Amino acid sequence: MMRAFRGQIDQAHVVLVYLLVVLGGSATGGRAPGLVLAGVSFLLIDYYFQPPYDFLTVGKPLDWLVLVAFLATATVSTQLLARARAEAEEARRRAMEVSSLAQLGSETLSAGRAEEALERVVEVIQGTLSIATCAVYPWDASVGFGAEVTRDGTGKSGVPVPDSVRLAVERSRRPSLPFALTLGSAAGSAESDGVGVEDGRELALPLRVQQRVVGVLRLANDTPITLGASQRRFLDALGYYAALAVERVRLVSEAEHAEALREADRMREELLASISHDLRTPLTTIKALAQTAALAGDAAAAAIEEQADAMARLVGDLLDMSRLRAGTIRLKPEFNTAEDLIGATTRQLRGILNGRTLRTKVDVTGPALVGRFDFVHTLRVLGNLLENAVRYAPADQPIDLVARRDGAWLEFVVADRGPGVPPASLERIFEPFIRAPGVPPDAGRAGLGLSIARQLAELQDGQVVYQPREGGGSCFVLRVPAVDLEPEPL
Repeated sequence: MMRAFRGQIDQAHVVLVYLLVVLGGSATGGRAPGLVLAGVSFLLIDYYFQPPYDFLTVGKPLDWLVLVAFLATATVSTQLLARARAEAEEARRRAMEVSSLAQLGSETLSAGRAEEALERVVEVIQGTLSIATCAVYPWDASVGFGAEVTRDGTGKSGVPVPDSVRLAVERSRRPSLPFALTLGSAAGSAESDGVGVEDGRELALPLRVQQRVVGVLRLANDTPITLGASQRRFLDALGYYAALAVERVRLVSEAEHAEALREADRMREELLASISHDLRTPLTTIKALAQTAALAGDAAAAAIEEQADAMARLVGDLLDMSRLRAGTIRLKPEFNTAEDLIGATTRQLRGILNGRTLRTKVDVTGPALVGRFDFVHTLRVLGNLLENAVRYAPADQPIDLVARRDGAWLEFVVADRGPGVPPASLERIFEPFIRAPGVPPDAGRAGLGLSIARQLAELQDGQVVYQPREGGGSCFVLRVPAVDLEPEPL
């Protein structure tokens, strides 16, 4: 049939028809079928539609131009179609990656617990890569490996940590490599901090957050694991999601632990406040009975009263500490003079000096010593500092109480000749329940006096600091804001 009409058909029409055949083959079969069709069409055009007919020869130079132009056009068209098919496939894979990441992000955000979010990440990795086994092993340098996390839950497999996972952590201590490079390297090679078995059916990859290893992702399959460039790129992103999920689990665990500690501390403070409050009534009764017995001539009544007073001070310390922790103490700073505070302090503590000499001194060389402070609570601070001096100072050495002005501060200095404070304990002495080294547990108070003194001073913008005394001993300095009084006009 073609022989009957070939004399009436122009070569351009023939070339266009065969070009459509080549394009159709390329579109359906790809590059290889397109190139084969281009070559076969080249020969068919020469054999059937160019004189001399039925021979694979070219009679005119222009016929060569037609054949070469056809072959070039068909080849270029095949290459372009193949490239378009490859780009379309790559776009489809990218769309699947984006869809999977979007799904992963949605499931991670919708997960009620941090552990559930990590389980969703593991499930997406396993499903996307079509891997038989996928698990994450959280790791911390201080506690080691945590419970294995799979898509079925946390710690449900009961399988010990594989050697490949342990080796991945050890190898990750070297300078880190990009995660995608780790995936692309040969399993177990020296260039990768990922670890794989010899037959390629297992791969353990360290998970990092800010260059810090937080866990290991383990992939295992019945057949060798082969990851293409797109899969490595996708696993790179999923691995980062897994690392963030592991870090979230750790942070949530630490937050829950901190909250439990805060709740325990709150309950302890409430218990201390309740016990301290309830003990005050029986102590008052005991003291009243002791005073009555003393009037009746009971020789033991004085000792009972003294111990009741000591117990009352301890209960007061516990109650004040619980109030300070709860933030329920309210101070009212007002203008007060140093002379009034020192006078009140000496009268209040006269009974606990036990024969010791208390020397007071008020600097009268400068302006009047006036400060802005809460009188009652500052009296408590100064009383605690003096009680501390009485407790540790030798009985034959005097205790000095000095009031002076130092710049913007009004200072009250309590100085003794006791053993002093070692440099290593300078800050710890202001912590609750801390005693000086070598002091027996039943000596004095519960170790709350200095802590309460500092906190009460800081609540009114003041300070309590320690200074070693020249010649031996201790100096505790209470600082409160000083006030300059304007002279009244004549």
